[in-house]
Amino acid sequence: MRIDILTLFPEMFPAVLSASIPGRAATADRASYRVHDIRAWADNRHQKVDDRPFGGGPGMVMMCQPLHDAVLAVEGMDERKATRILMTPQGERLSQERIEGLARCPRLLVIAGHYEGIDERVVDELKPLELSVGDYVLSGGEIPAMLLVDAVVRLLPGVLGHEDSALEDSFSPRKVDAEGKSLRLLDCPHFTRPRAWRSREVPDVLLSGDHGAVARWRLDRMIERTRERRPDLLQGDDP
Repeated sequence: MRIDILTLFPEMFPAVLSASIPGRAATADRASYRVHDIRAWADNRHQKVDDRPFGGGPGMVMMCQPLHDAVLAVEGMDERKATRILMTPQGERLSQERIEGLARCPRLLVIAGHYEGIDERVVDELKPLELSVGDYVLSGGEIPAMLLVDAVVRLLPGVLGHEDSALEDSFSPRKVDAEGKSLRLLDCPHFTRPRAWRSREVPDVLLSGDHGAVARWRLDRMIERTRERRPDLLQGDDP
């Protein structure tokens, strides 16, 4: 997978993309990253990419031309069709299901907006998939873009240490009955050594060696935790 990131602050990305799971994905040749400075496509001597909003108000707005030209130029750098994505608090709330779909794409082009926003005309022209990381506002789209990259590349084959690791994450589909019904649940509690810590014991079932009992205990805890903390995930499908 190739991932292109368009930003006004390219210096924010190298440390994140070279470390941990994103770095492992690149080392394993499962993902490649290209970070592009939108200012490189500004058509003025001062590389100005923003201006004051029509109608007044605070902040600055990213102009159409630099972003439009940047997207078209970057898309032309590789023959694979790019899925355009704009990180914005006005977008669809990012979900694991959406991440799973993006992980199947050959190429992503992620736009990290900044300032008060982006001129709506270029958004209408480019028609990107608009994604939000939650109901809050950050200074720009750079950190959401990093979050998106991490969430996507960890699902690529061969990136995680164990092939089932991603399948056992929170929000991944889980079969909850013999009929094959699946739900997206929160993960179960996890424990490691020592067996006792500050008078708190590891549940006996996890020490039993009975894999079937362990699996049932974990699924029960997932359902219980989801019901308590995120009942919206069950939405009438409460097992």
